[in-house]
Amino acid sequence: MVTFVAGLDWNIFFQPAFDGSGTYLRFLLIGFQWTLLLSITAWILAFVVGSIVGVLRTFPGKLLPGIGAVYVEVFRNVPLLVQLFIWYFVLPEIIPGLGTWFKQGLNPLLQQFVSGVLCLGFFTAARVAEQVRSGINSLGRGQRGAGLALGLNLLQVYQLILLPVAYRIIIPPLTSEFLNIIKNSAVASTIGLVELSRQSQQLGEFTAHWYESFIAVTLLYGLINVTVMIVSRFIERVTHLPGYVGGRH
Repeated sequence: MVTFVAGLDWNIFFQPAFDGSGTYLRFLLIGFQWTLLLSITAWILAFVVGSIVGVLRTFPGKLLPGIGAVYVEVFRNVPLLVQLFIWYFVLPEIIPGLGTWFKQGLNPLLQQFVSGVLCLGFFTAARVAEQVRSGINSLGRGQRGAGLALGLNLLQVYQLILLPVAYRIIIPPLTSEFLNIIKNSAVASTIGLVELSRQSQQLGEFTAHWYESFIAVTLLYGLINVTVMIVSRFIERVTHLPGYVGGRH
């Protein structure tokens, strides 16, 4: 095994970690797993909530679109780190009953994970909502009117006509939002979650091998991003609609 490459000691990853979890390679992979779990769980929440809010913003009238607009403006314009601290430090203190259960019924790791999921999920949902709204509005009013003329109610028009097409159109920007949620997951390190960036920082602090640590974590983040892009391109090819943005003519 080559110990030094360009002055870097890569054998550090095969030495026992300070916390007894195994080698430092396993130490980093634990953070890698938490980053994936946090990002995917938060993305599911963001996609569901963002879809609902995005649909509300395209409903007729003023009340429901107004509610959707308020949600988007609040969650999109408050800094992500501030939102994380509110979820983790503030809400458990001011919600009777639920806050007590959160602080005493969950272990610290689950507290950090749940707070991270809620923060990233609701923050990203505001951005997903705008993508969904844009996708629906790009279809024009003709398809909605045609669906209503066929006897479908408004919810059926969205479910059967508008959303299936809109989602296919907005696959590229949704991919970007998913990549953003992976990068934003690093903020969870500020409340102690042992995700990838925090593990990398601790590795550097305990071993003083900062270059090796950050190179390794960069490669792991790159692996996630490349995988997401490959899957996204495959989904685009499978679901493309000729004549629409992103479709083949």
